[in-house]
Amino acid sequence: MRVIGLAGWSGSGKTTLLTKLIPCLVARGLAVSTLKHAHHGFDVDQPGKDSHSHRMAGATEVLIGSATRFALVHELRGAAEPTLHDLLARMSPVDLVVVEGYKAAPIPKLEVHRAAVGKPLLHPDDDCIVAVASDAPLPKVELPVVSLDDIETIADIVTVESAPLADVLSPQGAA
Repeated sequence: MRVIGLAGWSGSGKTTLLTKLIPCLVARGLAVSTLKHAHHGFDVDQPGKDSHSHRMAGATEVLIGSATRFALVHELRGAAEPTLHDLLARMSPVDLVVVEGYKAAPIPKLEVHRAAVGKPLLHPDDDCIVAVASDAPLPKVELPVVSLDDIETIADIVTVESAPLADVLSPQGAA
């Protein structure tokens, strides 16, 4: 299993890029999973459903399964937010995990930059960024720069620059 992140400011197009990138990677024969960080409360369960009732009654974990998918909802109940390391260690084996968010994590990352967002580039302050995907030319950037529309080249970058999970989970990788 290999890991790479997509990092960028809110509104830069990380999710849009990811929804174009995943089919390209899958077409190359890779099994791909994603791990998304949410900065706010979120709920994948719906009030009125049995699983929601179980959780509201105090269950720490509720596993919902069907013939087409399963979902595990784990309530932290005041415990600390799990680290990226903790979450990656829980994932089922695939060829590639693409992490959206976790901007400060010490994993290789592709920076997603959209000029209209008006925010500074992240890579000058993050040596884990291996390339930048942008909607504008960035002639002063010394890293590889690729167009946000060049999905094939972005797929090449994420497959080559991703790190083995063992490296990411090692004490040196987690530092």
